[in-house]
Amino acid sequence: MRQALLLLLAVVVCMGAMGCYVAPVKPPVGWVFSEIQAPLDPTLEKTTLGGKMGEAKTVCYVGMVTIGDCSVKAAADSKGITTINHADYEYKNVLGIYQEFTVRVYGD
Repeated sequence: MRQALLLLLAVVVCMGAMGCYVAPVKPPVGWVFSEIQAPLDPTLEKTTLGGKMGEAKTVCYVGMVTIGDCSVKAAADSKGITTINHADYEYKNVLGIYQEFTVRVYGD
């Protein structure tokens, strides 16, 4: 009975971790090293970027500690953007020891 509960707990933890990284476009991620950029905005017809670009970043150390605010609002506030036209993200990973997720918004 105890082994079944431990197995169930392990499955729940793994399934919970899988849902943490969701975006409209998810390029392939390398286990050893990744540095990718992709749009957060899936509707790209007639997209204008605007005159400003703001960034917000979250950093994860050793897969245990994550610090930062990578919200679209934080990115827009960083450059005083009030109208967002487009959003991209950048993801970096080095052996899972260092991970960085950056949101970029474009607008006026």
